[in-house]
Amino acid sequence: MDPVHPPEAQDGDGDHDGFDVTSWVSVCPRGLWKVQRSRTDKRGQQTTCNAGDDGSCSSSDYPRLGSLCRVRVWLKADLDETESPASDKGDEKPSIQSDQPITELTEVPAPPFARCQDSVLQVPLGDWTTLRLGEGQCDITEVCVEGMRAEEKCEILLSPLGNGPEASAPQPAEGNQPLCATVELHSFTPGRESWEMPPGEKWEWVRSHKERGGVRFRSGDVWGAADSYSRALKLLITLHSHISESGMKGQEQKDSDGCDETQTLPQDSPVPSANEYRTMKADLHSNLSLCQLKLNQPERARANAAKATQLEPRGAKAWYRLGQACQMVNELEEARRAFRRLLELQPDSPAAQKALKDVASREKETNTQLGLRLSKMFS
Repeated sequence: MDPVHPPEAQDGDGDHDGFDVTSWVSVCPRGLWKVQRSRTDKRGQQTTCNAGDDGSCSSSDYPRLGSLCRVRVWLKADLDETESPASDKGDEKPSIQSDQPITELTEVPAPPFARCQDSVLQVPLGDWTTLRLGEGQCDITEVCVEGMRAEEKCEILLSPLGNGPEASAPQPAEGNQPLCATVELHSFTPGRESWEMPPGEKWEWVRSHKERGGVRFRSGDVWGAADSYSRALKLLITLHSHISESGMKGQEQKDSDGCDETQTLPQDSPVPSANEYRTMKADLHSNLSLCQLKLNQPERARANAAKATQLEPRGAKAWYRLGQACQMVNELEEARRAFRRLLELQPDSPAAQKALKDVASREKETNTQLGLRLSKMFS
């Protein structure tokens, strides 16, 4: 199963003309942008590499999930030497300096700035900013610093993906030009790989991503909402083994007690119950389906809505979204089944009643067109 859409960072192009060049696709409120990164300073002067037996660097040399990162980003001149559409402050390199030691970052809270609908980079340009890696506040910057060491810089070239279903959201005319920027990582606090996290911490990340997705969707940031729900699903899937183990322990306890009552976890348990896990997964698939409907991605929307209905057969919203997606791909019989199921759950639902009438109208229109074509063939 691949619940992630839009896609996150992908392995890139390797070494190119002596430079370390990597490319991936990042998420912005405007849609998807292709990012090409080249290292301009491969190693900071105050950074040491804790090499292992094979000479490679350990994961502690790079920011990880939850790391607080002190970064700044500034735009360089556009390729056509015009003012960048993503900047309100011009494109000159900042003269700001940061003397904040890495040890003090642990006391610095995340910045209060919100995602902007008219911004690609999502960070205050030219200023030192503290980001918490993994939150998806500014996808491009976060993916950049994932592969950087302290006091390292890199240059990035950003290009909008304006064609195909992957970038179906409309792009402002002034935002269709490539951008060139520099990202600098001053310092960061230790973080963790996802597999190093205890189940309770993962569960908190899942809940925060879901909440953030809702906030973004209500503000009109549909791409960002889809990204948040995808991040939550990726982490949630890694909790499945913990849920299974907890269920087995509960079954063993029930058998030993000779009791038929369902065993539930204590309220303060760091691991969610099986019901909580299933409900969360269904909600995330359903919410992701809604985002994909808004982004004109009916095939993906149908797949996620179907998964939501399998997990929670009484989830009315998921059945409605499944019917909508099937309508969009002209699978009218499947759409009818979904809307009828919705009507069983909510007999007075005007949305279900209207949707069934729309399906019947579409079928009648399709049959009429087919009849006309056949009559022409045999006339």
